Amino acid sequence: MIVGFIGLGIMGRPMAKNLINAGYKLVVYDKYARVDDLTALGAEGAASCKETAARSDVLITMLPNSPHVKEAILGPGGVIEGIRPGSTVIDMSSIAPAVSQEVALALKARGVNFLDAPVSGGEPKAVDATLAIMVGGEQGVFDSARPILEKMGSSVVLVGDVGAGNVTKLANQVIVALNIAAVSEAFTLAVKAGVKPQAVFDAIKGGLAGSTVMNAKVPMILDGNFKPGFRIELHIKDLQNALDTAHALGVPLPLTAGVMEILQALKVDGEAASDHGAIVRHYEKLSKTEVRKARP
Repeated sequence: MIVGFIGLGIMGRPMAKNLINAGYKLVVYDKYARVDDLTALGAEGAASCKETAARSDVLITMLPNSPHVKEAILGPGGVIEGIRPGSTVIDMSSIAPAVSQEVALALKARGVNFLDAPVSGGEPKAVDATLAIMVGGEQGVFDSARPILEKMGSSVVLVGDVGAGNVTKLANQVIVALNIAAVSEAFTLAVKAGVKPQAVFDAIKGGLAGSTVMNAKVPMILDGNFKPGFRIELHIKDLQNALDTAHALGVPLPLTAGVMEILQALKVDGEAASDHGAIVRHYEKLSKTEVRKARP
């Protein structure tokens, strides 16, 4: 089986490497990024989305947003022009659910299967192949693709029909954003009151307030490490998709809208490429304090 992989950014590159390490033969393409490190591991480079698709039995896309997915799959020189009937396209990008459904219908007309399979976990879990993968599509297509997905993630769950994967991812991103904001707000309060943030973390991480988000982000915040595992600009994209989808369904998301404004303010402050843990910087700016480890 030959797996095509389009989109070799912060997430896609380690995911592709994990497939190579698992023994899959890969054909890779990225419009902007070099693929030398992947070809050195045994992958073959392609010159376009169309060529990548033509040489693949299963094709994976991992791209920034809905327009990029539509261009890569449905645009001129795109996947749809090269993919063979009976093949499967797995879009692992985080995009609008309606776009997943649009792409699926176009591919189905060509006899091509489709899954939307966005991921959660950021770069660290992409590197160690422990991503949470939420999948939308037909059971039979999912069953066939599952062995590939399991080489990139430790949790692979079919959540419904096409589009359900991205609905689930939007729910995930709402929870993550609100959780980081809550952590930032709480730790800023603690520091302003004169309590050491490490002590607060140690005291509450095992209780009801503890979470995967807090365990991952508080150590980074305390170290002042905002190197992106997941960039603020990408979380803005996800929350915009969540708000657009919610508004189309008549579902108000007032807390999500509030965090969106915090992210937008951080973007204006030049933090678009920072990790979303930098939400704490918004609170630090408001309170004129800093949530960091005590320096010797």
